[in-house]
Amino acid sequence: MVWAAPMRQADLFELFILQARNDLELTANEALGEGVRPDTWTFNFDLTTNTFVADLWYDNEILAEEVFGAGERPERWFGATTFDPFLLSRNIRHDLELTADTVFASAVDRPVGWNGAPPINRCSRTVQNIIRYVEALYEVRPLTDQGEPDYCDQLRFELEGELIRVSLSPIEGFDFGSLQERFIAARGDLERTANDVLGVNERPADWIGFIEDSPSLEQDLNTDIEILANVIFQGLGRPSGWARYIPDSLAISFFNLRYNLETMTDEALGDGIRPGSWQGQDSTLRCEPLTQALSAILGDLFGFSPNRDVGERTTAQFCTAFNQQVNNYADNPPTEDFRELIDDPRDRVFSGEAEFAWAFLDVGALDYMGAMPPGTRFRAWYRNFQESTMMYVTGIDQDFGVFIDRRFTDLDPDVFARLPTLDGVRPLTYCNASWCNGPGPTPTPRGGSAVERLVLGAGTAVPDVQTVEEVRETTGKTQVSWNHIRVTYLLDRPEAGAVQVALEICAETAQINCEPVNSVLDQTLGVFKPVVGVFEGLNVYEVSYGYSTEVVVEGESFISPDIWISDPTLR
Repeated sequence: MVWAAPMRQADLFELFILQARNDLELTANEALGEGVRPDTWTFNFDLTTNTFVADLWYDNEILAEEVFGAGERPERWFGATTFDPFLLSRNIRHDLELTADTVFASAVDRPVGWNGAPPINRCSRTVQNIIRYVEALYEVRPLTDQGEPDYCDQLRFELEGELIRVSLSPIEGFDFGSLQERFIAARGDLERTANDVLGVNERPADWIGFIEDSPSLEQDLNTDIEILANVIFQGLGRPSGWARYIPDSLAISFFNLRYNLETMTDEALGDGIRPGSWQGQDSTLRCEPLTQALSAILGDLFGFSPNRDVGERTTAQFCTAFNQQVNNYADNPPTEDFRELIDDPRDRVFSGEAEFAWAFLDVGALDYMGAMPPGTRFRAWYRNFQESTMMYVTGIDQDFGVFIDRRFTDLDPDVFARLPTLDGVRPLTYCNASWCNGPGPTPTPRGGSAVERLVLGAGTAVPDVQTVEEVRETTGKTQVSWNHIRVTYLLDRPEAGAVQVALEICAETAQINCEPVNSVLDQTLGVFKPVVGVFEGLNVYEVSYGYSTEVVVEGESFISPDIWISDPTLR
């Protein structure tokens, strides 16, 4: 199985394997003597041969036999796990570094002429495979400084946080509801372990326990796990691999907390021994969280399902086999499926399905084109500014390019937040699908509008609409009037009776000492007008022509209870 690569990638690959050959020869000189080699050494330095990578691997293994002994390898040795030359060369470099650590007596002592490789090549196969999939499929790059002395540990911490959160966010099954049930089950198992360790219903004074409908269920679980861990490990710290609580990601927090719970239960009760009625029946939950996360990613991409039968194996033996099973699959995915996924990874990441989403030809939600039937597939391209949930999408199976509200789709909020904004962009809108019917007005009265508040994408509705006097009293801002507002007219929409404007609010009617308008509250609808763009650092709003007293225009220091917007004939 050989995958063709673009020329630039091929050049870098050739450099990578040539440098590996050079470093292998330097290591062999140190281990065996200058120019001394085993009889079966290939001496292949010719990149044009089809066996260059295979011969490099073979010589690396022959040297390992000499350094570690026949059939002996370090525990972290990769070996040959794939026929893919790119991945095989990755394995060779990783294993060569392990050999060099022994030959040169440290991980930093290397001879003159040593090429080396980026530090990720020293990390575990799980870490390298997750990075590979996250980069290829989600276009997210790690930010860990390659100069960090403990680079692989720091990279693992980064993976446990942002990178895994991004990669798990599109996966079905990690919704809040199902995770709540899993956290509650973990809480039940924690109490069972505590009963066996401390005594039935005996708990430390600072124990939080299970509080029904608690908004801090996950944090409370983490706190009590750490309290019980202090007892079980007798205040001697935590075992290697103890996972962190990641409050920003429910999915990875579940993996981490369940792993910690299983680890300390093994320590307290014995390997694989669990109290009665234990709910954590999935044996993979006892294994390293990053391996679980990689398994979940592969399951979503390819339908991968690992063998969960522990049999007579210890936890360590099972998790070693689980790790190998997951990483072997990651190294050898269904080829065509994987190539399709990485042809344009953004198409997959930013794709979703509508759930009765209303479609509009404009981000201000004035030109209504109809409701997308459930299951209508789209690709999202841009999002509106600030707290707005409006986004521009195009059809995957149908012909449309419209604005819809993310809340009426299955697109994950984390994925939505990664979309580029509409700053400087005016996407072409059209609607030729069978459900398109317009343009027409939004199908609600202009004054009623719980539905319209949703469609406008202006964030949450204001529960108690304040008068300008109330705003002034609570904020201490100075009240001015409409002639203190500097209006920059950008785009007239006479068919809608409105214009897009950039607004500033000023200390004087001469419109000097001005500051940007941060919000425009429509008191009739009880919502803040959506920001539809940015012009020279100022928010852009779409406002109706004429004089209005049903608004609160607010800047950092000033507020106004009215605004005047000229129509084109008066300018």
